Amino acid sequence: MSNSPTNTDNSAHTVAVLAVQGAFLEHRLMLEKLGAHVIELRQARDLEQSFDRLVLPGGESTVQAKLLREQNMLEPLRERIAGGMPVLGTCAGLILLAKNVEGDEVNGFGTLDVTVKRNAYGRQLGSFHCEAEFGELGNVPMTFIRAPYIAEVGSNAKALATVDGHVVAACQGKQIGTSFHPELDNDTRIHQLFLDL
Repeated sequence: MSNSPTNTDNSAHTVAVLAVQGAFLEHRLMLEKLGAHVIELRQARDLEQSFDRLVLPGGESTVQAKLLREQNMLEPLRERIAGGMPVLGTCAGLILLAKNVEGDEVNGFGTLDVTVKRNAYGRQLGSFHCEAEFGELGNVPMTFIRAPYIAEVGSNAKALATVDGHVVAACQGKQIGTSFHPELDNDTRIHQLFLDL
């Protein structure tokens, strides 16, 4: 399976990357490499720009949720996600999308029917890299950094990838959530899958 860009014309897409906190730049660079137009969301007025999909990056999910509420962005974005706008959430972004977070109140969007366990791998495995099957893409590289995993996949969602018996990616409608950081590897297939939604 090639990891080079496909012949798809991605220039028609404008992707909004949440840029209140965390590792948003790498997503921006990968999406631009694929030919998509990218804007950054930092405050409510940024939502007035036209965009047709959303990336929720890694970082600190509790801080991101707090800033989204303070900037009056949480509810408008939740409405768009619930309305079917394609969204990719990685690491903290997965936690923001999750319906339930074990032992924690993140109070994010709650639109992806999964239960997530935060910092699930503990300090010993704070960061690691592997390759594993991802949906129909075949093997993809996966970089985990203080990652969560999906403890439970609800009836509305579907597991996309498993590592060591733990679900590390799931989808529901046009939402994709991953425990790992696809933006930190050179493989563009997950971002292309998101652009193709």
